[in-house]
Amino acid sequence: MSEGDGRQTAAEMPDSQPAAETTDSQRAVETADGQPAAETADGQPAVEREDSQRAVETADGQRAVETQTVAEADQSLVVVCGPPGVGKTTVARTAADYLGGSVLRTDVVRKDLSPEPSYDDAETRAVYDELLSRAQTRLAAGDSVVLDGTFRTRTQRERAAVTAATVGSGFRLFRVACEESVVRRRLAAREDDASDADFGIYQTVREQFESVALDHDRIDNTGTSGATCRRVERLLRADESSPEQ
Repeated sequence: MSEGDGRQTAAEMPDSQPAAETTDSQRAVETADGQPAAETADGQPAVEREDSQRAVETADGQRAVETQTVAEADQSLVVVCGPPGVGKTTVARTAADYLGGSVLRTDVVRKDLSPEPSYDDAETRAVYDELLSRAQTRLAAGDSVVLDGTFRTRTQRERAAVTAATVGSGFRLFRVACEESVVRRRLAAREDDASDADFGIYQTVREQFESVALDHDRIDNTGTSGATCRRVERLLRADESSPEQ
């Protein structure tokens, strides 16, 4: 991680220790249907990226999906992921305000589909299917979208990248983290929120959260909301001002 912008160059485990090293020129490999295309001997996804095109390729060199930066596209898809209570919604709303876009939350989509959710695997798959469908519709209309959800698995995050590439949108991934004591306090103070998560659910999701292999920025939301908002804006501003590849 560089000290300046927090860009991760290694897959991040829940305890913030690197799990799978990547270089600045690498990106996670996936197939057109969003599934990992190849794995290394230790079970980590194979990676490859062309610097000039940010192309994600399969192991045999066939291009599977191509993504763009926020600066390169007219509209963008930003994914804000992490366990419950870390402050994803603060980050998502800030990014949406900066981009002039809208926020789609998995918590809200889940309640739309099932007023009394079961949180089983089938329901969760349906939630992410609907979330990405709504996002693709808005992106195709020229609007930027920020997705606020756990995105616990690599497949969920990779499907979002495919969605952005399908409509030629920019793609950005933020991984939000926070000190556990702050998460506990914030979850206890929640009122009238679409999320049903408590501290026990936070602990479960944190343990199950799969390492992040896609290019991403880690945002520590332990401090004030103002500091977090300024950091998000700096990251997006830096992306817009960076020279095109």
